[in-house]
Amino acid sequence: MSAFAARAVRIWRAIPAELLPLAEAAEGLPMGRLLRLSLVQVSVGMALALLNGTLNRVMIVEMGIHAGLVSAMIALPLLIAPVRALIGQKSDHHRSVFGWRRVPYIWLGTMAQFGGLALIPMSLMLMGHAPTASGLLAGEMGALLGFFLVGIGLHTEQTAALALACDAAPEDKRPRVVAWMYVSLLLAMVLSALVFGWLLDDFTPRRLFMAVSGAAMVTVGLNIVALWKQEGRGSAPQRSDDAPVSLIASWRAFDRGGRARRMLVAVGLVTMAFNMQDVLLEPYGGEILGLSVGATTLLTAIWAVGSLGGFWMAQRGLRMGRDAYLLAAYGAIIGLPAFAAVIFSGALDAPWMFRTGAFLIGLGGGLASVSLLHAATALAEEGSFGFAIGAWGAVQASAAGLSIAFGGVLRDWLHASGAGRTVMGEAAPYVLVYHIEIALLFAALIALGPMVSRARTAARPVGLAEFPS
Repeated sequence: MSAFAARAVRIWRAIPAELLPLAEAAEGLPMGRLLRLSLVQVSVGMALALLNGTLNRVMIVEMGIHAGLVSAMIALPLLIAPVRALIGQKSDHHRSVFGWRRVPYIWLGTMAQFGGLALIPMSLMLMGHAPTASGLLAGEMGALLGFFLVGIGLHTEQTAALALACDAAPEDKRPRVVAWMYVSLLLAMVLSALVFGWLLDDFTPRRLFMAVSGAAMVTVGLNIVALWKQEGRGSAPQRSDDAPVSLIASWRAFDRGGRARRMLVAVGLVTMAFNMQDVLLEPYGGEILGLSVGATTLLTAIWAVGSLGGFWMAQRGLRMGRDAYLLAAYGAIIGLPAFAAVIFSGALDAPWMFRTGAFLIGLGGGLASVSLLHAATALAEEGSFGFAIGAWGAVQASAAGLSIAFGGVLRDWLHASGAGRTVMGEAAPYVLVYHIEIALLFAALIALGPMVSRARTAARPVGLAEFPS
């Protein structure tokens, strides 16, 4: 460290704590701090609602961009989700000269998300109005970079914020604190979907530019408020000379003779089945049912409400002693009529049936995901829950990203080839993808079958503490 930097650090440390954005002597995690810290999740939920519920439909229907390219952009933030393990590990051992450990990572994530959201609308305008091929390529590259930055940003800030919440909370309250952070994410997605739906109900490129750019500014504002006096100086733990447990040893302890592998296969199949439609549901509503941008954006809110209902069903079943794999199978079964409702809504021109299908997709997916996360933590040994949740999250995120990209590319190929149009009309590319998802649900039921037990376990309280984080 240079003499100037050392002097700056000494001056920083000499400033009274009450004048700085530091939390020096706070014990536990008071409700006010928790509510402010959950604003990080609000900014993440806003970005997810914008990317998954608004931009995909606008780019495919209003702007005429190929669904394959759009699905690749939407899938990019999901495909890089496995870096969360590295981010969390780095923030565990980070030692800032200003005494912070988590805050620098949350702020770096905020800046990356801000940069991505600021870059996306300009890139979309280039893609829609570029007079030359080079301009179009620049727009496409800019949009990909924007989605990548948003993905890195939201993963970085969310991982560090959840870790900061655990650092500040008493040990017996940590699961519920983390659970509240996740519930705030879903609630933010619902509210953001309603706001974006209202802003873009009468779609124009100018309104889209204002909505996305405004989301970038709101992200910075929310996270500044969220980080104020959250972390104290010297928060990093003392270095330990203990040899770390190897990744292979952790996996062997978690695998339990192959049971974890089968569970993760089921996680991948369930996730692919419920997420392949993610980039297609809004365009289906707009192109086949003729719904407005605002009406299709509301699907994110409907899905999120269904997901919360799935959590309620999971916690009720687990509290009654139901087997987690059996509950996950129930979630897959709910998905069968959900996709059937979406398919028939186009043929019957029934928007209410389409919305019902979207709600049931969220309900079944939420029930299956929460139940399988509970199954993953049940396989973990004491002290290794982070590895179990990390494995579950890595498989789920990778499966979601791959399925979203595959669904968009398949829709484009089917649209270009004209397959099935003589029977199903313009809805054929979408309907065939939905049928593949139904087949994946049956495959998930086959994978879950050998693990399902009808015997009830001892009843245990299951509430927010068991919600996925």
